[in-house]
Amino acid sequence: MINLKEIYPELLESIILIVVLILIRIILKRTVRNFADKIERLEHRTGLILKHIDYSIYFLVALGLFIIWGLDFENLGLVMSSVFAVIGIAFFAQWSILSNVTSGVIMFFTFPYKIGDYIKIHDKEVPCEGTIEDIKTFHIILHTPENEIVTYPNSMMLQKGVSIIRPEEIQEHLQNLEKNKEELPPI
Repeated sequence: MINLKEIYPELLESIILIVVLILIRIILKRTVRNFADKIERLEHRTGLILKHIDYSIYFLVALGLFIIWGLDFENLGLVMSSVFAVIGIAFFAQWSILSNVTSGVIMFFTFPYKIGDYIKIHDKEVPCEGTIEDIKTFHIILHTPENEIVTYPNSMMLQKGVSIIRPEEIQEHLQNLEKNKEELPPI
């Protein structure tokens, strides 16, 4: 039978860890919600960031509990180096996914555009413009004037120049775009 006096320090440390991380989670979530309300972000966009916060807190709780309950540091070093090697290879293989997720988080806090804005992406190979329908974790969904739905990677949005076209200028811009298409010789 387990004597509670023997495991009392670990129980106390575990409770403190969980309480502190729950408080940090509450503070972070409240801060993100206040920030989202201030800059008028949509609720589902805020939900993506809150989900990232939850995953980070769960990871910290698990790591903290492993350390508190006496995971041997020699074995921990071996396990962690193996895990990080596998994760490193996976992230290297999926670098674009990681950069898109990171860009999605950065865009939540600093992106000057929001859903419903008409934007023009200045890309030499594939210029694109349209109305932002949604901003996901990995990509932005644009509705083009040609009635196409285009997904554009978040990491590319941070690398390319992007212009916002004000609502009162959209109609004029679309007319100029149509006129320029008519002037081009057929291919």
